Amino acid sequence: MHKLLLIEDDQRLASLVSEFLSRYEFDVHICPRGDTAVAAFHDVAPAVVVLDLMLPGMDGVEVCRRLRQLGDIPIVMLTARVDTMDQIAGLEIGADDYVLKPVEPRLLLARLRAVMRRHTPSERVGEASRDHVMVFGNLRIDELSRDVTWKGAAVELKSTEYNLLLAFAKAPGKVLSRDELMKQLRGIEFDGLDRTIDAGVSRLRRRFDDLAQEPQKLKTVWGRGYLFNPYAWDE
Repeated sequence: MHKLLLIEDDQRLASLVSEFLSRYEFDVHICPRGDTAVAAFHDVAPAVVVLDLMLPGMDGVEVCRRLRQLGDIPIVMLTARVDTMDQIAGLEIGADDYVLKPVEPRLLLARLRAVMRRHTPSERVGEASRDHVMVFGNLRIDELSRDVTWKGAAVELKSTEYNLLLAFAKAPGKVLSRDELMKQLRGIEFDGLDRTIDAGVSRLRRRFDDLAQEPQKLKTVWGRGYLFNPYAWDE
């Protein structure tokens, strides 16, 4: 059984989620307030946290920030807000995933299992070291050999494309500005005119089937830069 700390003030929802997850591999402990969440975390010592965004006493954003300072514990946020910026903010402060309310228990269960797998990747089982391998759904990057595979097939990337993809993969869920990316790729500051980063992102989107009107794998955050969404690569 995995200990799970559910930080949720809606008693009905908390009971529903707790009852459902307890049928599987989770031992659920409920905390109804944000300002007691850190103390509850220390008491329970959970393997994973489910955290509501709107809480009495302290909001979920601040709770997430404080929990992240305590260690690399998997955190899944619950939010009733459909605003993309709220979801991006949750990822930026350290949440591993988010689930929209009203919560569908089976979806939450699947997301929990997924984030826990990512925190204990099977790539490393029985091997001395595979820290150079990064896996996001159907995307696999071997930093040592510079091999990239997508849905099991090798992807041939130009050097600039590979370096750009690697920069994103090393900062999943974080908004990277064009200036940050230019410094990493070319060691120079972004002058406001150079379109190297934008062109590189466009090529990566084409290579990895991210051509929707609003790309999900490499998201544009207007006025700020780009975000590598680690949860969109299963598609």
